[in-house]
Amino acid sequence: MTVKAYGAYASDKPLESMDITRRAPGPHDVQIDIAFCGVCHSDLHTVRAEWAGTLFPCVPGHEIVGRVSAVGDHVHTHQVGDLVGVGCMVDSCQHCADCDEGLEQYCDGMVGTYNGPTRDAPGHTLGGYSQQIVVHERFVLSVKHAEDQLAAVAPLLCAGITTYSPLRHWKAGPGKLVGIVGIGGLGHMGIKLARAMGAHVVAFTTSESKRKDAEALGAHEVVVSRDPAAMAARAKTLDLIVNTVAAPHDLDAYLNLLKRDGTMVLVGAPATPHPSPQVFNLITKRRALAGSMIGGIPETQEMLDFCAEHGIVSDIEMIRADEINAAYERMLKGDVKYRFVIDSATLAA
Repeated sequence: MTVKAYGAYASDKPLESMDITRRAPGPHDVQIDIAFCGVCHSDLHTVRAEWAGTLFPCVPGHEIVGRVSAVGDHVHTHQVGDLVGVGCMVDSCQHCADCDEGLEQYCDGMVGTYNGPTRDAPGHTLGGYSQQIVVHERFVLSVKHAEDQLAAVAPLLCAGITTYSPLRHWKAGPGKLVGIVGIGGLGHMGIKLARAMGAHVVAFTTSESKRKDAEALGAHEVVVSRDPAAMAARAKTLDLIVNTVAAPHDLDAYLNLLKRDGTMVLVGAPATPHPSPQVFNLITKRRALAGSMIGGIPETQEMLDFCAEHGIVSDIEMIRADEINAAYERMLKGDVKYRFVIDSATLAA
């Protein structure tokens, strides 16, 4: 089936309207009419080939929500009419240790929702900036939020799970002091989720102007990272820091805030490396510097259910599909609170 999409034919070309082909649903496939698709910083990195290996034409988008419009004969997990989501991956090998543990995101054979290998034309996956997508039922998630929240649910499929996974893995909860570095697409979700888990949340921002916003999102404290006295007051106190900043910066400034055995987890992915931290900031307090990437399918479903139970969605700004290039430029400037979401109905215009 031919559907409308928005994508780029080269890294130095703007995104534009294009026709793409979706396969007919196989026995275990779910066909989804996409209602909304979030816009992730990863989309921009990929479509502009700032990360190696971009395949063109590139149709980004891995924060997908919509309604099931058809299912294969052997699908029993979803029915026509269901509200569903698709996140950052649409396949994995299904037989390695990672897949066996429900950690498909770490499978060496994980297939991304866009720019991953596939038998479908054009030989790589095309993402959610489109009217429709067909996905194996294993990678389709149930959405329990109210339908009028659907647009704001979309970013949970990447921004939500990217922050939820490390918070759960490192046991954020009552009695834990959790720092969230950066108040953007990822960071604003980290604040909401850590607060809902019962942790004491300390938000870190470079701008005093974001203090009220961070407090409104749920932060118990807000620290302006450019204030040496404010940073010093939080030295050796935090159990966990989730660092969402997608630009190179001084990691030592935050490692110093961890108590003994504390961990800082990097989830932001800058186009160029961070400066290396000082080893002594790690070894003298047995601190850890770690990384985390989205979540497996079971954990992503857990996250969606948790968010539905606690009334958590992303803060969004809706855009038309033909506004995506301007949205990318605004995203680079941090001019969005806090996630752009494409109204997929505008693809047909």
